[in-house]
Amino acid sequence: MSRDDKTFVGVNWGSTNFRAYLIGADGAAIDEYSAPAGVVSLDRDGMAAKMDALAARWPNSGPVYASGMIGSNVGWREVPYAEAPAGCADLASAALATQIGSVPVYIVPGITCRRSFDGAPDVMRGEEIEMMGLATLGTADGWIALPGTHTKWARLERGRVIEFFTSMSGEIFDRLTAQGLLASIVAGEAHDGPVFLEGVAAGRARRLSLGTLLFGARARVVRGALSKADAASYIRGLLIGSEIADAMAVYPTAGEALVPLIGNRALCTLYASALQAAGVASELVDSRTACLHGFRSLHELRHD
Repeated sequence: MSRDDKTFVGVNWGSTNFRAYLIGADGAAIDEYSAPAGVVSLDRDGMAAKMDALAARWPNSGPVYASGMIGSNVGWREVPYAEAPAGCADLASAALATQIGSVPVYIVPGITCRRSFDGAPDVMRGEEIEMMGLATLGTADGWIALPGTHTKWARLERGRVIEFFTSMSGEIFDRLTAQGLLASIVAGEAHDGPVFLEGVAAGRARRLSLGTLLFGARARVVRGALSKADAASYIRGLLIGSEIADAMAVYPTAGEALVPLIGNRALCTLYASALQAAGVASELVDSRTACLHGFRSLHELRHD
C-alpha cells in the first residue's frame, strides 16, 4: 500500500471474522469490507493473501492497524497484552510493527487485568478498540458491557480500562442450541418478551445452579410448560440473567449510572431489556461507530 496520510485502515481480525475499514482523517468510513476469514481458519499464507487482497482493494491507503486475534498465539505474531489500567496511549505505544504479506501493519495489543474482586486474571483482544472509541464518544468513566460470544463487563476511568470480567454465555448459548440435548427442544431465534424475562428472573435469582436451570428448560418443553418456539428465548434469558447477577454481585455500583452496551444490536437489545428488569438503565452504542472512533484515536496518537 502506498502511503496517504489522509487515510488509514483499521482491521478487526478475530477468530472467525475479518472486518476492515478505510477511514478518512475525520474518522468516517470511506469504504469497508468483511469476510468470514478469521485467523483460526487461515494458515500464514492465507493471512498474507488476505492482507494483500486488501491492499489491492485500497491501493492508496495510509497506515494499517489490526486488532483482535491476529495478535494472539494463533494469529500472525503474538503481541504481549497491555497491563490494565490501560488507555489508548498505552495501546498505541505497545503496538507491534510487522508485515503481513506485502503490507506493513501495526498489530494492536489486547489488555489484561488482575480483577479486584477475586484477584484472578482476565484478557481481551479486539474489544479494547471499541472501548477506546466509547471514551471519545463521551463515556470515559463507569461500567460498560460488550455483549457477544464472550461478553465483557468493564470499568473505565478517564478513558482507561481499569478491570473487566468475561462471560462465555454467548458461546454456551450457541453450542447448547446447535447440538446436544437442548438443540432438540429449540425452534426459532431468541426474542424479547415475557418468556425471555421469565428466564432472566430465574437466572438472576440464583436459587438453583445454572446447570440445573438449563436442563430444566428441556423438562419444561417435554412437559408442555414451554413451547419449542419460546425455548431459545427462555434459555438466552437464563444465561443473560445469570450473567447480570454476576455483574451486580462483583460490581455493586454498576447499576447506579447508564450502562452503555456495545455489540450486535439484536443481542444488545436483549441485554437492555434484562437490565431494565433488574432496575438498571442502559443505552445501545453502535459497535461500528465505536470501532471507527477507537481506530481514529489510535492513529492520531501514533502520528502526532
